Amino acid sequence: MRNTPLWLLVFLQAAVSAASLIVEIVAGRMLAPYVGMSLYTWTAIIAVVLAGFSAGHWLGGRWAERPAARAMTLTGWALLAAAITTALAGMLLRLGAGPVLSLTDNPLWSITLLCTLAFFAPSFFAGVPAPVLAQIAVTRAEQSGRALGAMFAAGAIGAIAGTLLAGFLFIAWLGSALTMVTVALAYVLGAVLCFHLARGLVRLPVAAVAALTLGLCSYSATQPTPCDSESRYFCIRTESIGADPNSPVHLMVIDHLAHGISARDLPRVMFTDFAAMLDGLARMRMGERPFSAFFVGGGSFSIPRAWADRGTGPLTVAEIDPEVTRIAARDFWFDPETATILTQDARRALLSRPMARYDVIVGDAFTDIAVPSHLITQEFFELVRDRLNTGGVYVMNVIDFEDRLEALAAVHATLATVFPKVEIWTEQRQPQPGQRMVFVLVASGAQSPVDSITLPAPDPTTYGALGRGFTEGLLARKKPLILTDDYAPIDRLLGPG
Repeated sequence: MRNTPLWLLVFLQAAVSAASLIVEIVAGRMLAPYVGMSLYTWTAIIAVVLAGFSAGHWLGGRWAERPAARAMTLTGWALLAAAITTALAGMLLRLGAGPVLSLTDNPLWSITLLCTLAFFAPSFFAGVPAPVLAQIAVTRAEQSGRALGAMFAAGAIGAIAGTLLAGFLFIAWLGSALTMVTVALAYVLGAVLCFHLARGLVRLPVAAVAALTLGLCSYSATQPTPCDSESRYFCIRTESIGADPNSPVHLMVIDHLAHGISARDLPRVMFTDFAAMLDGLARMRMGERPFSAFFVGGGSFSIPRAWADRGTGPLTVAEIDPEVTRIAARDFWFDPETATILTQDARRALLSRPMARYDVIVGDAFTDIAVPSHLITQEFFELVRDRLNTGGVYVMNVIDFEDRLEALAAVHATLATVFPKVEIWTEQRQPQPGQRMVFVLVASGAQSPVDSITLPAPDPTTYGALGRGFTEGLLARKKPLILTDDYAPIDRLLGPG
């Protein structure tokens, strides 16, 4: 074993820690096209990765008891294994998602199992080096306490660097697949360094495994991904769903959910229940007069496109992801010149424009099937009220399940603390047991003039406001929370579905 300087061990520890945290952050993006991006997804990722690290630390601790050269050689092999399993993670997700997700109807178990399949092994092998490197640093340093502190600090600093690099640089610039390839190559370099320091390098086997790893990296980099585009926020793809290629119809999928449908030749037609209700109910409330509108989220920009075509009035859209806006213009025939596009969070956009007032504010922002928690609180609804003109209306999309309705009840109860009148609209038909349902809440100072409306979605569909008796009974049964910035547990209210 070479007389290894402490700075080199510190550097290796920081590099391995950074690489392992990059994998943890990228895991969220890679799982999103299969299971969405929710509290449950991140909980599973963190739990699985920490379990892998813990098991790897245990094995590394056992190896650290061996002679330093032998321990360093074994660490080199562990890093090669980390490189191989990292390179294979994407392929395991593609091949394993269908079978794993069909094993159980419980989404919590299916998310955890799929995450374990792809990301436990890379975390396990990445957890091996830390105790080995720390043991060597302590036994070879004159000041063992400082050496141990330096190794712990290196691990923490590396984790911070990996998190920042993944979130701010790698995913947006390289995408998930190339980021994982980059991490795998870093592990290979770390393994070569370990073998070099150990002087126990068996060149032919190591070269063969390194070549295999590089081959897997090349293969992984060339495989198709579920995303047409990966932004800082989402995995986005466009699917053609029209029967006539001369009259295209496109579907926007963000992560694993459909977020909007548009037809090139039918700009005013909505193709989903939520879009039809948001569009039709807002226009019904405004009547024939022109009106200004603010959109909380853009998605496929189907409604802004339709209102621009109708000439309803000035439009402002707060879409946090510029890539979503770019794809809406490219694939969904939205003209950005017809609206003011604010590339920022909608709440921030409303806060930073205290003088702006709108006749209609449309809430249609989602993370997975849940509205982001900061957009369903009493404080946010007060901000919305303050930005509405006299006689203005707020319409928002809410998803819940027929057998729960706790999220719907909580959002309604919270809106009712801010607006005098809150209506719940949905399709007029009997839902199936446990069905995921789409609702639109209409909040304003006055009741709608009608309690039923037929809209094209694209076939004529009748939507109605839930009766007062049903709404009061729902609120009495559920005893809903008033959602605030301090406490808005939307994922728990929706449940694991």
